[in-house]
Amino acid sequence: MVKQFLRLMTELSSHRWLSRLMGSLSHSRLSRLFIPVFIRTYQIPAIQAEKNLEEYRTLNEFFSRRLKPGMRPVAAEPDALVSPVDAMITAMGDITAGMIMNVKGQDYNLEDLLNHSPHIELYKKGFFFVLYLSPTDYHRIHSPLKGRKVETDYLRGRAYPVNDFGMRHMKAVLSRNERLITYIAGDYGEAAVVKVGAMNVSSIRYSDDSAEAWQIGDDLAYFEFGSTVVLLTESGTFTPRPGLMVDTKVKMGEWLGTLHKPE
Repeated sequence: MVKQFLRLMTELSSHRWLSRLMGSLSHSRLSRLFIPVFIRTYQIPAIQAEKNLEEYRTLNEFFSRRLKPGMRPVAAEPDALVSPVDAMITAMGDITAGMIMNVKGQDYNLEDLLNHSPHIELYKKGFFFVLYLSPTDYHRIHSPLKGRKVETDYLRGRAYPVNDFGMRHMKAVLSRNERLITYIAGDYGEAAVVKVGAMNVSSIRYSDDSAEAWQIGDDLAYFEFGSTVVLLTESGTFTPRPGLMVDTKVKMGEWLGTLHKPE
């Protein structure tokens, strides 16, 4: 009964109008009063923030903050794939015949996740990571490899929570929520950075709409209030680092594994 009630409340709160309302509140000048409470509640290392706290005009501005230079070292190897975010790895593994298997007990079809994009053919036997950002985490998204923008795709959708409850008990959250997908072509094939919106997330934005290429670790985009990134690599181009596993906490720029020419 409790789970059914929570599921109903989640369905009701997933509508975009409610997310827009919450987004408006977080953008208001009044919301800056909640910044110290937010920091204490989630034990955020505010000392890493680029600005002093009094310089942030709204809670959303603090939430999408940049960090001071050097706070996130980026693996420099030319064949490295790095984490685009600070996050928990909630699922990872080989993509099997276009299916992402066992993400919190659910399987995902690439056709649904990528909205039937022709890029799907490149990823049917690739590798995937599902990276969950909690409110505690740094919420800017960086390029996981050096490459050029091939295409970007924005998909309107719902705003279901991507926390453990939402992922386990709501159907296909990653394929139903708002998504901003960036396809990046590097020296070792293509990668897709799928940025998935969540409950009370008012938007996902590019840091620079005019950018056509990125170095590894460059600022790519940011969330306005927490979410998930699904990172896909082209079939036959990626080997994960030894010992990396689900429920590992990673930092932006951390080495995830090695890229190589398609097999």
